[in-house]
Amino acid sequence: MISLIRVHEPTPKKLAIPFEIHLRFHHIELGQFWIAGLRDMHTHEVSDFNTQVLGRSYEVPVVVDFWAEWCGPCKVLGPILERLERAGNGRWILAKVDTDRNQDLAEQYGIRGIPAVKLFVGGQVVSEFTGALPEVMLRKWLAKSLPDKNKEKIASARSSLSSGLESEALATLMTVLEEDRDNVEARILLAVIHLFSDPEQSLSLVTGIEADSEHYPLANAVHGIATLTGRLGNAESFPEGGARSTYVEAIEYLKSRRFEEAVRKFIDVIRMNREYDEDGARKAVVAIFRILGEEHQVTQGYRREFGSALNA
Repeated sequence: MISLIRVHEPTPKKLAIPFEIHLRFHHIELGQFWIAGLRDMHTHEVSDFNTQVLGRSYEVPVVVDFWAEWCGPCKVLGPILERLERAGNGRWILAKVDTDRNQDLAEQYGIRGIPAVKLFVGGQVVSEFTGALPEVMLRKWLAKSLPDKNKEKIASARSSLSSGLESEALATLMTVLEEDRDNVEARILLAVIHLFSDPEQSLSLVTGIEADSEHYPLANAVHGIATLTGRLGNAESFPEGGARSTYVEAIEYLKSRRFEEAVRKFIDVIRMNREYDEDGARKAVVAIFRILGEEHQVTQGYRREFGSALNA
């Protein structure tokens, strides 16, 4: 005969917030964010992790917020995540896991401090962070971490551009932006298409792309060329000096998309006066190579000569 003994379950232990998170919030006035967090921290709460997170992540990316009722920083982060989910228009969904009520899940996923956020795609964690990130950093994390369903379309647009099929690339990019108007790569490629026909539109398309973006070098190249060609209507913007006429001629070639002639003239300027227009010729050639791509015949044909001119 087996006797059953009633055992009182110990009170669940609270996960300790790492010291740096305590420190980060020690002097922050939580104010309205705390109140917003208290109002509805149970929205999106998971009751069946396998179904609502793992299974669902095969259909749409799932961002899981591991939190607890006693965690102040969690109540700051939660409402921001909910707001970003609404703004995402279904591109990803939010799920919340109370670590006090789901200690097995917390242990399974190595939760050592909260809030802890993990992105699930195809049943696997593909990205994560710990701590209450500010909204700007959250947006960057999402942009970098979420899978891009338009990746193949953008690759196709790049291929069309490199083959000189701008109309095809334009049509493809427009379909991408109809679905995801904030797609940075699509915006930049569209800016490249309009760079010589409508430089002002190109500038507007790359405005706001920050230096830590993986697409910044191309955006910066677009900005540089659009700004440089826009100066042709103002002769006084070019410094006096022996290199001036060659420099202006190079820009005129560039505006006419005669890239080989433009690069050749800019290299001449570098040899005459490397510092002319605040190193403008070097910056222009770098931008041209970036716009054309490493496989373009002009880039390959003049890369070595460009390097020789710089090191002369």
